[in-house]
Amino acid sequence: MTLAWILAATVAGGVLSVIAAAAVAFNARASWVPVLISYAVGALLGAVFLEILPHAFGMADNLENLAATILAGILLFFVLEKLVLWRHCHIEQCEAHDPPVAQHHDHGRSGMMIMIGDTFHNFVDGVLIAAAFLANHELGVVTAIAIIAHEVPQEVGDFLILLHSGYSKSRALVFNLLSSAAMVAGGVLAYFALQTTQQWIPSLLGLAAASMLYVSVADLIPGLHRRPELQATLQQVVLIALGVLTIWLVGGLAHTHA
Repeated sequence: MTLAWILAATVAGGVLSVIAAAAVAFNARASWVPVLISYAVGALLGAVFLEILPHAFGMADNLENLAATILAGILLFFVLEKLVLWRHCHIEQCEAHDPPVAQHHDHGRSGMMIMIGDTFHNFVDGVLIAAAFLANHELGVVTAIAIIAHEVPQEVGDFLILLHSGYSKSRALVFNLLSSAAMVAGGVLAYFALQTTQQWIPSLLGLAAASMLYVSVADLIPGLHRRPELQATLQQVVLIALGVLTIWLVGGLAHTHA
């Protein structure tokens, strides 16, 4: 039953987020991206502080070691991002996710790099989803929702890179779908590996919290500051609150039916 949940969550996290991102990218609805980002920030922060960290600290034998794991995770993701292995740039213009430029591309170089990083990212997300479901199904559902929430704007950016790199829309879709399969592989492998190493689950939950905190605070929120006008700020606050509320409601419903 747990394996079925992991399979369903990783397929949804990978395939559905790619399809949703493709629908946005193919229709060039750039105005949707800030909305997705604001909601993703709330979902990520809600998952971290309302679900993942409380469960991780509740399961941990040593709270100091778990706190150190979270700190190490944040620093690790910083280094990985510096090495362009873990790139979550979701704004319209940045050094990693530039918009397509007419008649100019780099013959696939940036597209291949982003696919390598995205495949690694998806594999790790699958491992974290599996760890959450092995802790309990409520936490697994919440973690999967938070991951899907930030996967969609990330995949939009990846599509823009692939198109800018010279890929056709159909090839970009195929490469993103293949990359998303790494999430399923990570989830299945982690399920069998963690059956005999249950003591790793709190540390993996700590790494999940670290990754979500890093993505939301270091990558997504700075992009929101590019729109400082009052109307945009109010919209962002409302959408962030909606993301947090979604996690709270899902967690409450899952707990009720557990």
